[in-house]
Amino acid sequence: MVFAQTLFTRAIDPVIPMIASDLAIDVKTAALLSTAFAFPYAMVQPVLGVTADFVGKTRLMNACVLIVALAALACALATSFPFLVAMRILAGLVAGGVFPIAMALVGDLVPIHQRQVAIARLLGVALTANVLGSSIAGVIGDVFGWRGTFWVLGAFALATAILAYIAFQNIKRPAPKPFNREAVAANFRSIFADPRAKICFGSVFLEAIFIHGLFPYVAILLHKAGEMRASIAGLLIACFAIGGIVYSVFIPYLIRLIPERRLMLLGGVFAATGLALIAFHFPWQVQIAVFIVFGLGFYFLHGCIQLHVTDLSQTARGAAASLHSSSFYMGQAIGPVIYGFGFAHSGPEPTIFFGAFVILGISLVCSRLLRHPVRTAQ
Repeated sequence: MVFAQTLFTRAIDPVIPMIASDLAIDVKTAALLSTAFAFPYAMVQPVLGVTADFVGKTRLMNACVLIVALAALACALATSFPFLVAMRILAGLVAGGVFPIAMALVGDLVPIHQRQVAIARLLGVALTANVLGSSIAGVIGDVFGWRGTFWVLGAFALATAILAYIAFQNIKRPAPKPFNREAVAANFRSIFADPRAKICFGSVFLEAIFIHGLFPYVAILLHKAGEMRASIAGLLIACFAIGGIVYSVFIPYLIRLIPERRLMLLGGVFAATGLALIAFHFPWQVQIAVFIVFGLGFYFLHGCIQLHVTDLSQTARGAAASLHSSSFYMGQAIGPVIYGFGFAHSGPEPTIFFGAFVILGISLVCSRLLRHPVRTAQ
């Protein structure tokens, strides 16, 4: 289910110019389709996290994948931009009930000393989907148009939802817990009682603005350099995810050799360097390596932050993971707006350089302030 939902998340970025041309809208307006998905994703996350803690994580994940699939198929039929926006909003409202809840499930099942490797493997699944989603979307877009992208990915998600529903019928799950408002309030208090919460949520918010907020403009930047193929934009976005896959493969070995603090610093340096190099508009063949380094650095830093998120509360991991995801997707929603404003008023290069400095600053703050508490045995 994580694979199916993540496959859909970045698939729209390579075909943004196609959508703009077909629906006769400005390309910067079309880029806001990423915001239409990310903003509701962010806003509804606390509700989904609480729901998962009370009704069951696998139940919620299954229902959310089904709705994402139906929204994707509806996008393929869109004849107007407002309808397309509405379906992206619907998908965003439920998509957050998949990966963040899966991460919370990992927190429930895996001890803290093994959790970073488990989270890395979950990320590996999601990132493989990101690679395929963005790259396949570009190829399908070049051959069948942007509607073909939604048809293929929507059909795959629908098949996944049906198969998951059948598979879960044979798994015995605990009965849903009754909703308890006092327990919900206590869960959120327990999360924010940990001083790491504000650092984690604030950091991923800024990460998303200045890293993921750039993705809807990758195809636009390539157009300015004379490269018109959507498949190339998809390839570069996929290379960012390939950097994450490299991270997921090697992190079991790296955490034995490199202290967490240095991993965060290394991630910040790599991510900031990759982001800054994008501003030089190298040929796309060179940018393949740039985006891989960019992605590798992001996941070095982001993976360490995620580990701390799963440790913020022992009783409300669904809520903690959803707040983390809410912050992250709120940043993704705001990011395209900020980059659009920066590109229009300062130009792409200064805006991208500013983003690189912010990412470097995040890594410095996290490496200094994020520390695991020492818990005594009960």
